[in-house]
Amino acid sequence: MKNYSDYPQNLPLNDDYQTDPSIPKSLFASFLFYIRVLKVVRFANGQTKQKIYDRYNWVASSLAILKAAESVGIKVSVKGMKNISSFDGPAVIVGNHMSTLETLLLPSFIQPVKSVVYVIKKELVDFPLFGPVAAARHPIIVGRTNPRDDLKTVMEEGSQNLQSGRSVIIFPQKTRSPYFDKSSFNSLGVKLAKKNNVPVIPLALITDAWGNGKLIKEMGKIDPSKKVFFEFGKPMKVEGNGSAQHKAVLSFIEQKFKEWGRPELVL
Repeated sequence: MKNYSDYPQNLPLNDDYQTDPSIPKSLFASFLFYIRVLKVVRFANGQTKQKIYDRYNWVASSLAILKAAESVGIKVSVKGMKNISSFDGPAVIVGNHMSTLETLLLPSFIQPVKSVVYVIKKELVDFPLFGPVAAARHPIIVGRTNPRDDLKTVMEEGSQNLQSGRSVIIFPQKTRSPYFDKSSFNSLGVKLAKKNNVPVIPLALITDAWGNGKLIKEMGKIDPSKKVFFEFGKPMKVEGNGSAQHKAVLSFIEQKFKEWGRPELVL
């Protein structure tokens, strides 16, 4: 797992990506998936200690997680990737947040096209399993105790990244949720894009095939009967106070949930 070329046949750089439908569902999906994920994360942690966990190795480990998911029968659908590459320069990618899976898979689809960083909660960086890997990719770290400080951090560090050519992924919901709650979806991503005069790209996703655990949130049940969906919308220029673009992001996500046959997940 040293560079993109390690997975040339699997690198999803076209507009659409679909898992081979012939891959069977595993009877021991959770066990087998976590064994493979732990191997990938352990290897990535070793790279962080050697200070070689660069963007190439990040994509390689992300693709390895994708293959681990597919190997136990999880079907993944990704659409709209041309909307990431249809313009020059960075963007703010604004999406709903459902599970750990999107955090691990999105680099596979975005990083080969545009350099990207996450806005993530401090607890993820402190987590012993994923923390060192997450921290190695220079995320924008926010807490939960002081929303005003978090706003300042996102606007300042987000602007620095955008001005340096790095796109920003932000999940404006308060926390990961199996539902898309429009009332908890703030407009911070739109505000960041407006400040830096970069496009907003809506991102709709359903990743509840990786459930949230009761004791450890990152270690929930793996359910291959649930298909995983990602779709990127068209880039939008933020105009005025950005309310129209914020509503457009919400509408895009809600519409995709309906198209994917999961309207019951919209609150």
